[in-house]
Amino acid sequence: MKFGLERFLQDPALRAPLKGRRVALLAHPASVTRDLTHSLDALAALPDLRLTAAFGPQHGLRGDKQDNMEESPDFTDPRLGIPVFSLYGEVRRPTDAMMAPWDVLLVDLQDLGCRIYTFITTLRYVLEAAAAHGKAVWVLDRPNPAGRPVEGLTLREGWESFVGAGPMPMRHGMTMGELGHWFIDQLGLQLEYRVIAMEGWQPGAGPGFGWPMRAGEERTWVNPSPNAANLWMARAYAGTVMLEGTTLSEGRGTTRPLELFGAPGIDTRRLLADMRALAPEWLAGCLLRECWFEPTFHKHAGQLCAGVQIHTEDPARYDHAAFRPWRLQALAFRALRLQAPDYPLWRDFAYEYEHDRLAIDLINGSPLLREWVDDTTRPPAELEALAAADEAAWRAARAPFLLYGDT
Repeated sequence: MKFGLERFLQDPALRAPLKGRRVALLAHPASVTRDLTHSLDALAALPDLRLTAAFGPQHGLRGDKQDNMEESPDFTDPRLGIPVFSLYGEVRRPTDAMMAPWDVLLVDLQDLGCRIYTFITTLRYVLEAAAAHGKAVWVLDRPNPAGRPVEGLTLREGWESFVGAGPMPMRHGMTMGELGHWFIDQLGLQLEYRVIAMEGWQPGAGPGFGWPMRAGEERTWVNPSPNAANLWMARAYAGTVMLEGTTLSEGRGTTRPLELFGAPGIDTRRLLADMRALAPEWLAGCLLRECWFEPTFHKHAGQLCAGVQIHTEDPARYDHAAFRPWRLQALAFRALRLQAPDYPLWRDFAYEYEHDRLAIDLINGSPLLREWVDDTTRPPAELEALAAADEAAWRAARAPFLLYGDT
């Protein structure tokens, strides 16, 4: 199996159309070859490639920023002498000055397969800028570690944001290269766009189900962002990311962020019992474990939290098709609302530079999830019907853009 980057590096014919053109790279810390050489270094070593600029998304080209709304500056690469522009600093969209030094942008970003993960928003923004400036974008494709499953409510019109790039469910089941095709169609863009596709990627194959884990194909996991510590986090993320819109800890400041959740004073034994009573089918495919943790920073820092950890590590107990992390996390919110009706669950401070809309609504692309959680008279079947309709519509909408099959 080969990633797009490796095919591009190994095959001069793939690079031939770039002769005489200035090339830029959009990358982050997980933009590495199989031997863990960063793509910036690997591309700079090619004698037939003229590398003139680089870009870093949220958390930076080097991955040095821990949290949301921590900005990275522009700088000059000390070894290559080229400008490195930040797309999570003073601007989110590339400026005219940032577009000037290059003709073709290579995008080499490891994604997590979740709408809120901001790398896909950055992809949209560079596609729009490239179309406006007559530039080209090539994606060096990488696996979606969450695989092909689709889950969650579709972002509603008017709810676009930096964590909501377009009308898709939370768990979209596409690669960056495929999403580029979808954005171009959705937005009616005109530009040169190419995908250097992966070779041999089988998203439905275990035990990785999106991430290469079969014998001879195993890949080292490198954090694409500081809290994306492993494959298990990537599997749970479409649900646990909603914790960023709450007062519950998502495990930042622990060794397993976004695989667990909790807060001081919660009765987790009752929480789990209520979840199993309300919608046991939403808990399938994983193991849930009562746990305690004390974050060293972020929410509830220095306080003992009672919580739940979501386990998807055991191949004998993990069911990729049955695991639905968005529903699982929604169910946990409802169970907490039943346990403590007045619990101050929803985060009411700025999130991704939005001050007027609740973070939980930005994350979900509408108030629908929050309204269901708070109205305890509405059964799980009601949310199921809403989500199932959106999921079916998205599977149909994405089908023309899939490059590697649907399973």
